[in-house]
Amino acid sequence: MSELDVIVGKLETYSEADAIGIGRLMPFLSERLSSEPMDEELLRTIIESPHHDQLVAKLDGQIVGAATMNLLMGPGANKQGYLEDFVTDPELRGHGIGDKVWQSMLSWCKEQGVDLSFTSRQSREDAHRFYLNHGAAVRDTTVFHVSIE
Repeated sequence: MSELDVIVGKLETYSEADAIGIGRLMPFLSERLSSEPMDEELLRTIIESPHHDQLVAKLDGQIVGAATMNLLMGPGANKQGYLEDFVTDPELRGHGIGDKVWQSMLSWCKEQGVDLSFTSRQSREDAHRFYLNHGAAVRDTTVFHVSIE
């Protein structure tokens, strides 16, 4: 398939249209996520933070891909890039959108001087093939979660 004229960049300011566009993509990550607009306070926090960036891919002004980049720091981990919520519109997959977002993520990591880490649910086999085909390696780790009520 041919590549589309997609522009990838980081959000610099909040807009309701961007919150709607990102929210529209979230159910493609997980059935438990709604297509409601991204929470305004959360998106503003990401945009304004020196340790987070919201990358978006736009086609004709519409968001067709997104990835949230995070800078994690700690005495053992030092500095690490961490990816959350990398998603593209499934109707447009195969047109290079994921490739462009991926390259933007790697550029972000290079600018930050960090490697990239992320998790992915077992059920996302297509995503796993994409990651492996783009140079990612599976790490031997266990992910834990604690719900705080």
